[in-house]
Amino acid sequence: MFIIIDNAESILDPQGTDAPEIYAVVEEMSQLSNVCLCITSRISTIPSDCEILDIPTLSIEAARDAFYRIHKNSERTNLVDNILDQLDFHPLSITLLATIARHNKWGTDRLTREWERQRTGVLHTEHNKSLAATIELSLTSPMFQELGPDARALLEVVAFFPQGVDENNLDWLFPTITNGANFLDKFCILSLTYRSNGFVTMLAPLRDYLRPEDPKSSQLLCTTKECYFTRMSIVVDPDEPGFSEARWITSEDVNVEHLLDIFTSIDANSGDVWEACANFTNHLFWHKQRLIILGRKIEGLPDDHHSKPGCLFWLSKLFYSTGNRTECQRLYTHTLKLGRERGSDNWVARALGNLAVVNGEMGLRKEGIQEVKEALEIFERLGDTVEQARCLFDLARLLYSGEQLDAAEEAASRAINLLSGKGQQYLVCGSHRVLGNIYCSKGEKQKAINHFETVLGIASSFDWQDELFWTHYSLALLFLDEDKFNDTQDHIERVKAHVVNDAHKLGYAMVLQTELYYEHHRLEEARSEAFRAAGVFEKLGAVQELEICGKILRLIEEEMNKPVASGQSGFNREYLSTWCYFVCVLTLRSKLRKPNDRIDFGVECFKSILPQVTEALSPHLLSKNVLCIICLFHQIVP
Repeated sequence: MFIIIDNAESILDPQGTDAPEIYAVVEEMSQLSNVCLCITSRISTIPSDCEILDIPTLSIEAARDAFYRIHKNSERTNLVDNILDQLDFHPLSITLLATIARHNKWGTDRLTREWERQRTGVLHTEHNKSLAATIELSLTSPMFQELGPDARALLEVVAFFPQGVDENNLDWLFPTITNGANFLDKFCILSLTYRSNGFVTMLAPLRDYLRPEDPKSSQLLCTTKECYFTRMSIVVDPDEPGFSEARWITSEDVNVEHLLDIFTSIDANSGDVWEACANFTNHLFWHKQRLIILGRKIEGLPDDHHSKPGCLFWLSKLFYSTGNRTECQRLYTHTLKLGRERGSDNWVARALGNLAVVNGEMGLRKEGIQEVKEALEIFERLGDTVEQARCLFDLARLLYSGEQLDAAEEAASRAINLLSGKGQQYLVCGSHRVLGNIYCSKGEKQKAINHFETVLGIASSFDWQDELFWTHYSLALLFLDEDKFNDTQDHIERVKAHVVNDAHKLGYAMVLQTELYYEHHRLEEARSEAFRAAGVFEKLGAVQELEICGKILRLIEEEMNKPVASGQSGFNREYLSTWCYFVCVLTLRSKLRKPNDRIDFGVECFKSILPQVTEALSPHLLSKNVLCIICLFHQIVP
């Protein structure tokens, strides 16, 4: 006998009328050998003998099929795919959306407009079938009602945050809620939420419906906001005890960014929101280097806003950490301007010191040295020994990059001496690393290794991933220069191990691996790794690193295209196609996004291989693989 109990949450709710008796009957039925029992329910409290099959959301292909099966007259477009994605491929929501579009005879454009205007409010058919009605069934269930008035408030906060809430952070996120874990368990039982990567979250359609319309009116959300802001208010300094604890931001950054994005819009006059914004970018710089969506809002602040210098400064450092020096330079320059206008020596000196490093890396080394010396003079006048040492550290880097090795050595040594007894071990590490690089360039390899080992000893005890990454990077280059390939690979593996939440460093690790492959003459692997690195840097807008990849690829190309015998060409046609594609796409994207940033580089790369293109390919292949690229360049290059 096959028995189906549909929508069983209405009878299996443990808090419902006659719940124990009903549950006992269903449980007995599940144990009968001649009965096959099928239960559909949004609630998971079913008899233990029943196997639970969680129904997942649809795949993109299945979601498309479900939508177009109902809305037959619509062409398949990316606009519809985008809406389906925003619905988290939720079957009921997709069915309702397609039904409404069909009933109203909406085309794709009208459907898109209605979705943008109403979001999940559009999911209501003429026959009173709606997503809201389905959700309200769970909210009016005895189990949910038994939780009391705090349950709805907590559910709204879960809905507000894109990631949901971290179960491990309930105590400090919700200090006014007792036994929050029990609430979240019940939400999961009722299928209002689900667990994912340590967070309790919900599908997008439920979030749209349940999140508070006015976030400022939600007392619990405002309390949670203050908890986040308080937690971010600590000084993030590698030498301070709270540095490691601040790594909580690596898992909560999406939630915090969303919180700030909303409250900088609806509560822009609140000073603590912008202070929190500066603190957030500070946390990200140290623990999760990535760009943020708040940049335009920060730049849009009036220049006399008290939080603008701090927000701009840390936003600049985020751009630097991702390799976008052009934006970084522009923002530091603006920060410097604000500091001078306000007569703030501290902001002027901090901006000058950081701007100096960026200018040096952009080829403006002379300007950079002048700027860092001006910053050093200001900090000497202010009597700030630690910042003086920081300026000397930056000066050493600039002098080293200009091959003024003796002067660089003197500056780095002065920095270490100034920091003696100050407890600034992070800056001491950096200065030793610079000395290691200086001695490498001088050919004094053992001295270099000694300094690198000093860094590793200090950095390992504090788990400073950044210093560990760059020191192993330098050691890998040192051993690569000595053709000690096993040692090189060992340090490359350690470099990769210290790539933590940092795409920019990941790209550098790929470049390092490329160089080793090249030295081993593993050219196919070198080419593949170089293209991967270029893809990472292209997404970040890291122009100089892209140029490095281009130079490496040209070296690989030259090696791969060496004649294999007298009168024969070893030119790799497949490689040529890939190389042309890389240059073309890179340049086209650059032109569309930032007209003057990378065009010269792209044209130079393309021109450098054009003679080989015309010589190596037959007219047919030339037409097929190259002329289309030339046409694209005519469109984007004057």
